[in-house]
Amino acid sequence: MTDMSLAKTPAPTTEAKAAPPLLAMLWRDKLAFFSAVILILIIVAALIGPALLGEMANDQNLRGRNFAPFSLARGWEFFLGGDSLGRPMLARLIVAAHSTILIAGGTVLAAAIVGAGLGLVAGYMGKSTSQVIMRLADVIMSFPSLLLAVVVLYVLGPSIPNMILVLAITRIPIYLRTTRAEVLEVRERMFVQAAIVMGASHWRIIFRHILPVVAPTLVTIATLDFAFVMLAESSLSFLGIGVQPPDITWGLMVAQGRPYLTSAWWLAFWPGLLIVITALSLNLLSGWMRIALDPNQRWRLETKKTKAGSKTNG
Repeated sequence: MTDMSLAKTPAPTTEAKAAPPLLAMLWRDKLAFFSAVILILIIVAALIGPALLGEMANDQNLRGRNFAPFSLARGWEFFLGGDSLGRPMLARLIVAAHSTILIAGGTVLAAAIVGAGLGLVAGYMGKSTSQVIMRLADVIMSFPSLLLAVVVLYVLGPSIPNMILVLAITRIPIYLRTTRAEVLEVRERMFVQAAIVMGASHWRIIFRHILPVVAPTLVTIATLDFAFVMLAESSLSFLGIGVQPPDITWGLMVAQGRPYLTSAWWLAFWPGLLIVITALSLNLLSGWMRIALDPNQRWRLETKKTKAGSKTNG
C-alpha cells in the first residue's frame, strides 16, 4: 500500500503543471496579449488623464487653430495637431477617453447586474416568474435600441447619466436571456440537486453554486458588449444627442471634426482611429476569454504550447 501511494503522489503535481495560469496562456496568444496591453493603456490614460491634462485640453489658442500634426513647433502636446479652437488633440483624446470609458463601463456594469440578476431568477424560479421576466425582455427588445436611445435622450436631455441609463436598458435583455439559458442547464446538474437535497436555500444555491458557473460566460459577453456600447455612444454623440460640450468623448470629437474633413482630416481621424482600435482589441480579447474561461475548450490554448514547444525542440 505504501509503494502504491508513493507512486500516485506526483500525479497532482503533473496535472498542476499541465494547467498553465491565465497570464501564461494570454502571453502565448500574441493578438490577445497585445489587445490586453492596449486596453490597459487606454484605461490608465482614462483614469489619470483628466487630472494631468484637463486644463490643457480646454485651453484655447486661436494661433494654433487646425495646427497640422507631426510637428513639435508648438510643443509635444500638438504632435497630433490642434483642433478648430487651437486646443491640442493629444490632450483632448486622452481626456475624452475618460468619458468614453465611463459611459461604456457604467452601461455594461449596470446592464450586467440587472440582466444577470433577473436571468438567475427567471432560470431558477417557477415558470410563472420566468414568463413575466421574459415578457419584460421581449418588450425592451421590440424597440430598436438606437431609436429608443434617441427618443429617451431627446426627452430627458443629453448627459452622461442619462446616456448610461438608456444604453443600459437596451442591453439588459442580452444578459437576461443568456443567464436564463445557462441557469436552465446548470440547475439540472448533480451538484445543484445535491445542494437542494441537503436543504440549501434558493438564494444560496443561486449565488453560491449556479452564479460561479455562469459568470465566465457573462464576463465574455460583457467584454464584447463593451465595444458595442462604445460604438453606440459614438453614434449618438455623432448625431448630436450624446455628450455635450464642455464634456468630450471620442464620438463627439468625430462629430466636431466632420466639417473639416477636407481641410483638417486629423480632427476626426484620431478619435475615429481610437474607437476602431479599442473595439478591435475588445473583440480579440473576448474571443480569447471565451476559450480560456471555458474548461471544455481551454485545451485549445494548451495545445498551442505543445506545438510551440515541439517546434522549438525541432
